[in-house]
Amino acid sequence: MDISANADPAGWQRWLPGLHTLKHYQADWLPHDLAAGLVLTSMLVPVGIAYAVASGLPGIYGLYATIVPLLAYALFGPSRILVLGPDSALAAVILAVVLPLSGGDPLRAVALAGMMAVVSGTICILAGLARLGFITELLSKPIRYGYMNGIALVVVISQLPKLFGFSIEGDGPLASLWEIGRAIVEGRTNWTAFALGAGSLAVIFLLKGLPRIPGMLIAVVLATLAVAVLDLDSRAGVKVLGALPQGLPAFAIPWITPADIVPVVIGGLAVALVSFADTSVLSRSYAARLRSRVDPNQEMVGLGAANLAAGFFQGFPISSSSSRTPVAEAAGAKTQLAGVVGAVGVALLLVLAPNLLKDLPTSALAAVVIASAIGLIEVTDLRRILRIQRWEFWLSVACTVGVAVLGVIPGIGLAIVIAVIEFLWDGWRPHSAVLGRVQGIKGYHDITRYPDARRIPGLVLFRWDAPLFFANAEWFRDRALEVVAASPTPVHWLVVAAEPVTSVDVTAADILAELDETLHEAGIELCFAEMKDPVKDKMKRFGLFARLGKEAFFPTLGTAVSAYLAAHPEMCDETEENP
Repeated sequence: MDISANADPAGWQRWLPGLHTLKHYQADWLPHDLAAGLVLTSMLVPVGIAYAVASGLPGIYGLYATIVPLLAYALFGPSRILVLGPDSALAAVILAVVLPLSGGDPLRAVALAGMMAVVSGTICILAGLARLGFITELLSKPIRYGYMNGIALVVVISQLPKLFGFSIEGDGPLASLWEIGRAIVEGRTNWTAFALGAGSLAVIFLLKGLPRIPGMLIAVVLATLAVAVLDLDSRAGVKVLGALPQGLPAFAIPWITPADIVPVVIGGLAVALVSFADTSVLSRSYAARLRSRVDPNQEMVGLGAANLAAGFFQGFPISSSSSRTPVAEAAGAKTQLAGVVGAVGVALLLVLAPNLLKDLPTSALAAVVIASAIGLIEVTDLRRILRIQRWEFWLSVACTVGVAVLGVIPGIGLAIVIAVIEFLWDGWRPHSAVLGRVQGIKGYHDITRYPDARRIPGLVLFRWDAPLFFANAEWFRDRALEVVAASPTPVHWLVVAAEPVTSVDVTAADILAELDETLHEAGIELCFAEMKDPVKDKMKRFGLFARLGKEAFFPTLGTAVSAYLAAHPEMCDETEENP
């Protein structure tokens, strides 16, 4: 294994991950990247055209928004597998800005959408340079699994009508499922198209175990040949891709009027938020699957560079693709060269052979997407999570349901909200324990886990397993008073084992002062052991260190016990250490 190939580039090269990948490129990756790029080409064309139309733009600009961003991301993007391009999640945002402002003028619509891409790209690059990518750390493994599983369900549902050879107008996955069922019952299925799609699925799955054979490419070629030779589009009504428009993207500044600035900037900001939320989760998910590391800040820069390239080359805002990325992975892509090959393939098709894919059936394309989406579904590790941590399993399920029912971005937001609530709940009601000595085991341990643990008369060792902050400070005080009241002997000292306490805020400090006053009135000393220096510094700023006195803070529980026994020698027996 080449360790240097996995090391992060240093200096200015860290902003150009593509150069680092090229420097360490391995020859045996090339066949995989070429094959994956060819498979990608067959997908990039139809989805690019479709998402352009959905965004209120002429179809050819969807291909422009495919070619240039892929080249830019190959240079600036940190992920070796991610595929960027026009995306369904952005179409509604783009359309909402373009439709009312363009007045039906396609060139004006292109300029508006291009400037939105420029705004979005600029925001992403600035956010990446400001190192705001840390926000993706909120997305735990169960959330990523739930996101990917939800995406897989959405993608499969969206492709089923094409697989069966009809179209529907369902709004959302659940409504789409209902409409699909109705269409099948009503006999609207085109069985020839379905046979082509099902056959393509069969070929893909049969060849899946042979990594050196591009099963997806073979399936697409066979389906295209079947339609061309048997004239199935005319005889059986099979829907095909059709001839491609011609022309390559050229550099152009997307000029807009002053009246357009506010809505375009707002739309560009919305696009930046949506595209980064989608891209960051997808990037982290694939990084985990491929056991690699992706810098989220560089991911922002890569996404921003791709959007800037789209904006200045007659494109529109783009994002990562949750349908084309799994196609690239399943087709064997090793690096971003697969995306470059796909971009070059689209460009060559536009120039040299716009009619080459005209007989490609859309049901075969649907089969490719469905096969890729099925590969996204994670089951094995979720079973493990269910066994060891049920709440995280249900968090993943909630994320899946949220993505499938509400949509990608709301679904992620729902899962993050649930995760934050769960995290805060652990902080609100953390674990705490009274500690004692256990025969034959060094240190002090939870007496509920070791019922035979011996407690020192008059001394309560109380461990609090969380930061002390406004939400749990009163609970800490109540628990401390409870353990003092429950002591089998009158208490002289309460020592808080504070190693797990990583922070203290003002509210908690005030309640600690109240607790000290209450204990002092009862003749009980409040002490702390093993408190971290940064927390102790806060205690000094809050005045608690001076209030309690330096002698109330001990470096270890052992020194606290020794000090207690020195102050109360009558509590020591022959089995307890005595300084």
